Amino acid sequence: MGNHRSDLKATRRWVVKVGSALLTANGRGLDTGCIQELASHIARLRNKGYTIVLVSSGSVAAGMERLGWRRRPRALYELQAAAAVGQMGLIQAYESQFQHHNQHTAQILLTHEDLANRSRYLNARSTLRTLLRLGVVPIVNENDTVATEEIRFGDNDTLSALVANLVEAELLVILTDQAGLFDADPRHYPNANFISEAAANKTELDGMADSRAGALGRGGMITKIRAARRAARSGAITIIASGKEPKILQRIASGETVGTLLWPDRQPLAARKQWLAGQLQTKGRLWLDTGAVKVVREAGRSLLPIGVLACEGNFARGEVVSCLDSDAREIACGLVNYNAEETRRILGHSSHQIEQILGYVDEEELIHRDNLVLL
Repeated sequence: MGNHRSDLKATRRWVVKVGSALLTANGRGLDTGCIQELASHIARLRNKGYTIVLVSSGSVAAGMERLGWRRRPRALYELQAAAAVGQMGLIQAYESQFQHHNQHTAQILLTHEDLANRSRYLNARSTLRTLLRLGVVPIVNENDTVATEEIRFGDNDTLSALVANLVEAELLVILTDQAGLFDADPRHYPNANFISEAAANKTELDGMADSRAGALGRGGMITKIRAARRAARSGAITIIASGKEPKILQRIASGETVGTLLWPDRQPLAARKQWLAGQLQTKGRLWLDTGAVKVVREAGRSLLPIGVLACEGNFARGEVVSCLDSDAREIACGLVNYNAEETRRILGHSSHQIEQILGYVDEEELIHRDNLVLL
């Protein structure tokens, strides 16, 4: 294990995610003091040569305050209305504060559909990289006003990790109202132990995280761990830290031991496979036999139809499907070479029988290894 805190001093491209609990003064509207301080510290880092993308929650909470709502609504249309109202105030506040430091900002609103579509994904990546090259601070949020339950990210922790993949960030900073990760929820267990550093893919972390979200947010600590794992796919380190700590970003940059550091413990994925791994919804599922699981997972080989036991879903050729083992655990996902009807006809058969069964053969693999990513 290297000195990961020291490694932070060399990082220059960051994604900083800030949650609703920090931005909204415990539900009493936008905390302008917090936004002012955040903008000030980001501006200082940028003046030192850092490029930073800000992923900001807070639009729904800000809209609730403007509309006089005390409780977060459950109905999707009411959440979308609150987001539409609140996003105006949120961006206005950021723009005003960054202008004090002579720095420009840009609003980027994304849905999962934007990143699931390969062409739109590449366009989003190009836009973000261009903004950074121009010296602009992109402020990213989920486009809550149009996202539906089926296509939403579900929380900005996930979105921040996917943005880290997009811009190839070296560091993802998730600012929350907690000091970092504990082995139990410190709000309920005063003797909980603080986790200073760990490998992002350490399985024991899952049992330590409290999945309950706050009153204003959608995520919990488990979503932050999963975000760290997603960010690690492109080689990024993740820091989960309290945004209430003074000068927290500068202290992270200096390598000070603050927050929980989760380091990438696997080789970064190629850019195309990062996109595949970032798919939050798939169009179908394939159940693999033991032999297929072994060759896909251990040998890194393509998935052939002979190794597939069952097929679920109504997918087209070229869409993303999940690959499951006999215990229904997702082991991989990839771009399938045949549609659902064709897949059902050829599963369990050897590749040289495809033409006989379908009347033609496109590819001998059901999913080629270049289009297959382990999860």
